[in-house]
Amino acid sequence: MRALVVRGGWEGHQPVAATELFLPFLTASGFEVRVSGSTAVYSDRSVMAETDLIVQCVTMSSIEHDEVAGLRAAVAAGTGFTGWHGGIADSFRASSDYLQLVGGQFATHPGKEPGARCGDETDNFLPHRYELTELGREHPITAGLGDFELTTEQYWVLHDDLNDVLATTTHPVQPWHPWRRPIVSPAVWTRQWGDGRVVVSTPGHSLDVLREENVRTVVERGMLWAARTASAS
Repeated sequence: MRALVVRGGWEGHQPVAATELFLPFLTASGFEVRVSGSTAVYSDRSVMAETDLIVQCVTMSSIEHDEVAGLRAAVAAGTGFTGWHGGIADSFRASSDYLQLVGGQFATHPGKEPGARCGDETDNFLPHRYELTELGREHPITAGLGDFELTTEQYWVLHDDLNDVLATTTHPVQPWHPWRRPIVSPAVWTRQWGDGRVVVSTPGHSLDVLREENVRTVVERGMLWAARTASAS
């Protein structure tokens, strides 16, 4: 099995350090791992044809038309595609083809009460809960896990119903926010794209979140589940 780790984009999500956390797991799981600091690899048909799993950590940034076309074609042919937080759910905002592939786009992360803000990233660190769906309690990625809580960025995600949602998080009504009813966002989901599997987990802003037992379990199981299956080989 061959895994391709693609990392870059906004440095605030520490793409190198974050992906390094999972390289030993991939190797121990039997993957031959290739690391790329550019999405240009997506346009290399020979590399993509032999790749069983893509792990992407590229926040924001941009992607060329032939690169996203290569990524979509590889996933449709059976290559798994996965990642966490902004590295997959806030990538390539200007590419509608990429957004359709992934099935969810970061919109915002609500913040603290204005008087409690200090002007750094912690202004958006809120205590919140992740709740497994009925599907999530049975799915191989999340089976055996319970609902859990984190204090970090809580992603508000725009999404569609092709996703199979394994866990959700709810944004409550607060007097300093303009919405007037609770908003439920998908937090972990899978998506079938042709013969390929897509897995997205929205927690993962920082290394401490990625090391949290539930988050790390979801990411690692997601890698194994997304990887090319025998039926797609």
